[in-house]
Amino acid sequence: MEMIWIVIGIVVIVGFMIINIYNQLVKYKIKVEEGASGIDVALVKRYDTITNLVECVKGYAKHETETLEKVIELRNSMSMKEKSNLENQYSETQTKLFAIAEAYPDLKASTNFEQLQKSIFDVEEHLQAARRLYNSNVSIFNQKVEMFPSNLIASIMKFSKFDFFEANENEKQNVNIQI
Repeated sequence: MEMIWIVIGIVVIVGFMIINIYNQLVKYKIKVEEGASGIDVALVKRYDTITNLVECVKGYAKHETETLEKVIELRNSMSMKEKSNLENQYSETQTKLFAIAEAYPDLKASTNFEQLQKSIFDVEEHLQAARRLYNSNVSIFNQKVEMFPSNLIASIMKFSKFDFFEANENEKQNVNIQI
């Protein structure tokens, strides 16, 4: 009779451990999704700000508007890796717009352009923070998916690792500033 109670106790403890591990996996999966949503919000804000900047610059560079419009078409329903690539295209467009402003001093001196440029820098800071939060949550979740004993529960419940939000090759290179 005593042996039955020991077995029941072990089964109950193991059951609680399984439930706890499952709940942790679900919690961190939700945090990853929340982080991805934060990136989406920052990207939408960035898109809106860059769109306003394009309107400001439109008379100076029609081809940049077309580039941004192509990028916008690709934006919806993408994986994180695809969003990362899209974000890189936004960065390139933004860089081109600022280069155009350098070529046209009257545009660069425009109050509206200056405000939009400041807004873009603020949005970039928010986007960086959202990326860091997302990658931190992905790291924790992926560790849970890979480490024993939670990897057993993760494989049974079909949890899989998330992709990190990664910088493109241009962002990894040193900036060459000429004075």
